[in-house]
Amino acid sequence: MILLLLLALLLPLPAFAAPDNAAFAYEPHLGAQLPADAVLRDEAGRPLRLGALLGGPPLVLALGYFACPNLCGVVRDDILSGLERAGLHAGTDYRLLVLSIDPGESPADAARAKEGALSRYPDPADDAGWRFLTAPAAGVSAIAAAAGFPSRFDPALKLFLHPAGVVFASPSGAISSYLLGVGYPASDVRSAVLRAGAGAVATAVSPVLLLCFHFDPETGTYDFAVYRALSVLAALTLVTLAALFVVLQRSRGGRPS
Repeated sequence: MILLLLLALLLPLPAFAAPDNAAFAYEPHLGAQLPADAVLRDEAGRPLRLGALLGGPPLVLALGYFACPNLCGVVRDDILSGLERAGLHAGTDYRLLVLSIDPGESPADAARAKEGALSRYPDPADDAGWRFLTAPAAGVSAIAAAAGFPSRFDPALKLFLHPAGVVFASPSGAISSYLLGVGYPASDVRSAVLRAGAGAVATAVSPVLLLCFHFDPETGTYDFAVYRALSVLAALTLVTLAALFVVLQRSRGGRPS
Protein backbone atom coordinates (compact mmCIF):
# COMPACT_ATOMS: atom_id res chain seq x y z
CA MET A 1 0.00 0.00 0.00
CA ILE A 2 2.80 2.41 0.89
CA LEU A 3 4.55 1.74 -2.40
CA LEU A 4 1.32 2.33 -4.33
CA LEU A 5 0.76 5.68 -2.63
CA LEU A 6 4.34 6.70 -3.27
CA LEU A 7 4.11 5.82 -6.94
CA ALA A 8 0.86 7.76 -7.26
CA LEU A 9 2.52 10.88 -5.86
CA LEU A 10 5.53 10.59 -8.12
CA LEU A 11 3.55 10.05 -11.34
CA PRO A 12 3.42 13.00 -13.78
CA LEU A 13 0.65 15.53 -13.10
CA PRO A 14 -0.88 16.39 -16.49
CA ALA A 15 -3.61 18.51 -14.93
CA PHE A 16 -0.93 20.81 -13.52
CA ALA A 17 1.32 20.85 -16.57
CA ALA A 18 3.30 24.08 -16.79
CA PRO A 19 5.46 25.76 -19.42
CA ASP A 20 9.22 25.34 -19.33
CA ASN A 21 10.15 27.69 -16.50
CA ALA A 22 13.73 28.18 -17.61
CA ALA A 23 12.51 29.58 -20.93
CA PHE A 24 10.89 32.50 -19.10
CA ALA A 25 13.68 33.44 -16.70
CA TYR A 26 15.47 36.76 -17.06
CA GLU A 27 18.63 36.59 -19.18
CA PRO A 28 20.64 39.50 -17.75
CA HIS A 29 22.40 41.54 -20.45
CA LEU A 30 24.68 43.66 -18.29
CA GLY A 31 26.18 46.50 -20.31
CA ALA A 32 23.80 46.05 -23.25
CA GLN A 33 22.27 49.15 -24.80
CA LEU A 34 18.53 49.76 -24.76
CA PRO A 35 17.29 50.59 -28.29
CA ALA A 36 16.99 54.37 -28.51
CA ASP A 37 14.95 54.13 -31.73
CA ALA A 38 12.21 51.92 -30.21
CA VAL A 39 8.82 53.61 -30.75
CA LEU A 40 6.58 53.98 -27.69
CA ARG A 41 3.32 55.73 -26.78
CA ASP A 42 2.92 57.95 -23.73
CA GLU A 43 -0.13 58.10 -21.45
CA ALA A 44 -1.85 60.53 -23.83
CA GLY A 45 -1.22 58.32 -26.86
CA ARG A 46 1.55 60.52 -28.29
CA PRO A 47 4.32 58.58 -30.05
CA LEU A 48 7.86 59.00 -28.74
CA ARG A 49 11.13 57.17 -29.11
CA LEU A 50 12.95 55.68 -26.16
CA GLY A 51 15.89 57.92 -27.01
CA ALA A 52 13.80 60.95 -26.01
CA LEU A 53 13.74 59.59 -22.44
CA LEU A 54 17.51 59.15 -22.23
CA GLY A 55 20.11 61.70 -21.25
CA GLY A 56 18.64 62.68 -17.88
CA PRO A 57 18.50 60.71 -14.64
CA PRO A 58 19.15 56.94 -14.70
CA LEU A 59 16.27 54.73 -15.78
CA VAL A 60 14.28 52.26 -13.72
CA LEU A 61 12.51 49.96 -16.20
CA ALA A 62 9.61 47.75 -15.13
CA LEU A 63 8.26 45.41 -17.83
CA GLY A 64 4.87 43.77 -17.37
CA TYR A 65 1.30 44.61 -18.30
CA PHE A 66 -1.41 46.67 -16.67
CA ALA A 67 -4.20 44.05 -16.77
CA CYS A 68 -1.96 41.38 -15.26
CA PRO A 69 -3.82 39.50 -12.48
CA ASN A 70 -0.62 38.19 -10.92
CA LEU A 71 2.78 39.69 -10.07
CA CYS A 72 3.05 42.77 -12.31
CA GLY A 73 1.25 45.03 -9.86
CA VAL A 74 3.34 43.62 -7.02
CA VAL A 75 6.56 44.41 -8.90
CA ARG A 76 5.39 48.00 -9.56
CA ASP A 77 4.36 48.57 -5.95
CA ASP A 78 7.57 47.01 -4.63
CA ILE A 79 9.85 49.20 -6.73
CA LEU A 80 7.82 52.33 -5.96
CA SER A 81 7.92 51.52 -2.27
CA GLY A 82 11.66 50.82 -2.48
CA LEU A 83 12.33 54.14 -4.23
CA GLU A 84 10.25 56.00 -1.67
CA ARG A 85 11.94 54.31 1.30
CA ALA A 86 15.35 54.98 -0.26
CA GLY A 87 14.58 58.71 -0.27
CA LEU A 88 14.88 58.95 -4.05
CA HIS A 89 12.81 61.39 -6.08
CA ALA A 90 11.47 61.05 -9.60
CA GLY A 91 12.81 63.42 -12.18
CA THR A 92 15.98 64.24 -10.23
CA ASP A 93 17.35 60.96 -8.89
CA TYR A 94 15.74 58.60 -11.40
CA ARG A 95 13.18 58.26 -14.17
CA LEU A 96 10.70 55.37 -13.96
CA LEU A 97 9.54 53.68 -17.16
CA VAL A 98 6.70 51.21 -16.77
CA LEU A 99 6.23 49.52 -20.15
CA SER A 100 3.38 47.19 -21.06
CA ILE A 101 4.46 44.06 -22.93
CA ASP A 102 0.91 43.66 -24.24
CA PRO A 103 0.61 45.49 -27.60
CA GLY A 104 -3.16 45.41 -27.14
CA GLU A 105 -3.11 47.66 -24.08
CA SER A 106 -3.92 51.30 -24.70
CA PRO A 107 -2.63 54.65 -23.47
CA ALA A 108 -5.84 54.86 -21.41
CA ASP A 109 -4.80 51.65 -19.61
CA ALA A 110 -1.40 53.20 -18.92
CA ALA A 111 -2.97 56.43 -17.66
CA ARG A 112 -5.24 54.55 -15.24
CA ALA A 113 -2.33 52.52 -13.90
CA LYS A 114 -0.28 55.69 -13.42
CA GLU A 115 -3.13 57.44 -11.64
CA GLY A 116 -3.46 54.49 -9.26
CA ALA A 117 0.29 54.49 -8.58
CA LEU A 118 0.31 58.24 -7.91
CA SER A 119 -2.52 57.84 -5.41
CA ARG A 120 -0.49 55.28 -3.45
CA TYR A 121 2.95 56.89 -3.74
CA PRO A 122 2.46 60.65 -4.08
CA ASP A 123 5.48 62.77 -4.96
CA PRO A 124 5.37 66.28 -6.48
CA ALA A 125 7.74 65.26 -9.26
CA ASP A 126 6.31 61.82 -9.97
CA ASP A 127 3.90 62.92 -12.67
CA ALA A 128 6.79 63.94 -14.94
CA GLY A 129 9.36 61.48 -13.61
CA TRP A 130 7.13 58.43 -14.03
CA ARG A 131 6.21 57.33 -17.54
CA PHE A 132 3.62 54.59 -17.97
CA LEU A 133 3.99 53.50 -21.56
CA THR A 134 2.52 51.25 -24.21
CA ALA A 135 4.09 50.33 -27.54
CA PRO A 136 3.52 48.48 -30.80
CA ALA A 137 4.80 44.91 -30.85
CA ALA A 138 8.06 45.92 -32.55
CA GLY A 139 8.91 48.43 -29.83
CA VAL A 140 8.10 45.99 -27.04
CA SER A 141 10.15 43.23 -28.68
CA ALA A 142 13.20 45.46 -29.17
CA ILE A 143 13.30 46.65 -25.57
CA ALA A 144 12.50 43.24 -24.11
CA ALA A 145 15.22 41.60 -26.20
CA ALA A 146 17.81 44.16 -25.10
CA ALA A 147 16.83 43.66 -21.44
CA GLY A 148 16.80 39.85 -21.68
CA PHE A 149 13.11 39.71 -20.79
CA PRO A 150 11.36 36.72 -22.42
CA SER A 151 7.58 36.63 -22.66
CA ARG A 152 4.81 34.85 -24.51
CA PHE A 153 1.03 34.98 -24.40
CA ASP A 154 -0.48 31.62 -23.47
CA PRO A 155 -3.99 31.26 -24.98
CA ALA A 156 -4.91 28.43 -22.60
CA LEU A 157 -3.97 30.37 -19.46
CA LYS A 158 -5.01 33.71 -21.00
CA LEU A 159 -1.88 35.19 -19.45
CA PHE A 160 1.50 36.50 -20.54
CA LEU A 161 4.25 34.21 -19.31
CA HIS A 162 7.22 36.25 -18.13
CA PRO A 163 9.66 36.72 -15.23
CA ALA A 164 9.51 39.24 -12.38
CA GLY A 165 12.12 41.89 -11.81
CA VAL A 166 13.31 45.44 -12.53
CA VAL A 167 16.04 46.74 -14.84
CA PHE A 168 18.28 49.73 -14.08
CA ALA A 169 19.97 51.62 -16.92
CA SER A 170 22.41 54.50 -17.14
CA PRO A 171 21.38 57.91 -18.52
CA SER A 172 22.71 56.75 -21.91
CA GLY A 173 20.55 53.60 -21.81
CA ALA A 174 23.22 51.01 -20.93
CA ILE A 175 21.90 48.26 -18.66
CA SER A 176 23.58 48.67 -15.30
CA SER A 177 21.97 46.08 -13.04
CA TYR A 178 18.84 44.09 -12.20
CA LEU A 179 16.74 43.41 -9.13
CA LEU A 180 15.00 40.10 -9.75
CA GLY A 181 11.94 38.65 -8.07
CA VAL A 182 10.00 40.90 -5.70
CA GLY A 183 10.53 42.58 -2.32
CA TYR A 184 13.34 45.03 -3.07
CA PRO A 185 15.21 46.38 0.00
CA ALA A 186 15.55 50.16 -0.03
CA SER A 187 19.33 49.85 0.27
CA ASP A 188 19.49 47.65 -2.86
CA VAL A 189 17.26 50.04 -4.80
CA ARG A 190 19.37 53.02 -3.78
CA SER A 191 22.61 51.25 -4.71
CA ALA A 192 21.19 50.23 -8.10
CA VAL A 193 20.05 53.78 -8.90
CA LEU A 194 23.35 55.34 -7.83
CA ARG A 195 25.32 52.75 -9.81
CA ALA A 196 23.25 53.41 -12.92
CA GLY A 197 23.57 57.17 -12.44
CA ALA A 198 27.35 56.82 -12.38
CA GLY A 199 27.29 54.75 -15.56
CA ALA A 200 28.71 51.72 -13.78
CA VAL A 201 27.75 48.12 -14.56
CA ALA A 202 27.24 45.41 -11.95
CA THR A 203 29.61 42.48 -12.15
CA ALA A 204 26.91 39.83 -11.68
CA VAL A 205 23.21 39.26 -11.06
CA SER A 206 21.92 36.94 -8.37
CA PRO A 207 19.80 34.28 -10.12
CA VAL A 208 16.18 34.37 -8.99
CA LEU A 209 13.51 32.39 -10.84
CA LEU A 210 10.23 34.06 -9.97
CA LEU A 211 7.64 33.78 -12.71
CA CYS A 212 4.55 35.92 -12.91
CA PHE A 213 2.27 33.24 -14.32
CA HIS A 214 2.52 30.91 -11.29
CA PHE A 215 1.49 33.52 -8.75
CA ASP A 216 -2.03 33.42 -7.30
CA PRO A 217 -2.78 36.95 -6.03
CA GLU A 218 -5.79 35.81 -4.00
CA THR A 219 -3.78 33.38 -1.92
CA GLY A 220 -0.36 35.02 -2.27
CA THR A 221 1.13 31.66 -3.30
CA TYR A 222 2.48 29.84 -6.34
CA ASP A 223 -0.15 27.24 -7.16
CA PHE A 224 1.70 24.77 -9.41
CA ALA A 225 5.04 25.18 -7.67
CA VAL A 226 3.51 24.76 -4.23
CA TYR A 227 1.51 21.70 -5.32
CA ARG A 228 4.65 20.09 -6.64
CA ALA A 229 6.62 20.93 -3.50
CA LEU A 230 3.91 19.45 -1.29
CA SER A 231 3.81 16.34 -3.45
CA VAL A 232 7.54 15.82 -3.08
CA LEU A 233 7.33 16.49 0.67
CA ALA A 234 4.52 13.95 1.01
CA ALA A 235 6.53 11.39 -0.95
CA LEU A 236 9.56 11.91 1.26
CA THR A 237 7.38 11.57 4.34
CA LEU A 238 6.01 8.25 3.07
CA VAL A 239 9.52 6.99 2.32
CA THR A 240 10.61 7.92 5.85
CA LEU A 241 7.59 6.18 7.40
CA ALA A 242 8.14 3.10 5.29
CA ALA A 243 11.80 2.92 6.33
CA LEU A 244 10.84 3.39 9.97
CA PHE A 245 8.24 0.63 9.68
CA VAL A 246 10.86 -1.76 8.25
CA VAL A 247 13.34 -0.94 11.01
CA LEU A 248 10.72 -1.47 13.74
CA GLN A 249 9.60 -4.78 12.26
CA ARG A 250 13.16 -6.05 12.07
CA SER A 251 13.92 -4.90 15.59
CA ARG A 252 10.97 -7.00 16.79
CA GLY A 253 12.11 -10.01 14.80
CA GLY A 254 9.20 -9.81 12.41
CA ARG A 255 9.02 -9.30 8.67
CA PRO A 256 7.87 -6.15 6.91
CA SER A 257 4.47 -6.63 5.28
